[in-house]
Amino acid sequence: MNEARDAEAALPGEVTRRVVVTNQLGLHARPAGKLAQTAQNFKASISIVCQDQEVDAKSILEILTLAAAQGSALDLRAKGEDAAQAVESLERLFRSKFGEER
Repeated sequence: MNEARDAEAALPGEVTRRVVVTNQLGLHARPAGKLAQTAQNFKASISIVCQDQEVDAKSILEILTLAAAQGSALDLRAKGEDAAQAVESLERLFRSKFGEER
């Protein structure tokens, strides 16, 4: 698995985790939908940062604007009472390739 943890850029009270898109087709509609749906289960404010672009992780449309291809490094950022659980849950989706084989 190609992922790294990066807590250096985290602001106080913010949980940050770096993940890498390993799906062959990148972060297309299906995984983006799973990501947004999972993020909506948490109270924390959650964003995804790809290079200079930051989007709301609870919005599938905003996630799709990242056009994150295979190998893209993304930072998951969460702030709020369940931020740590949210980031862990989202990271698991990336590790499992969102349930896709490729």
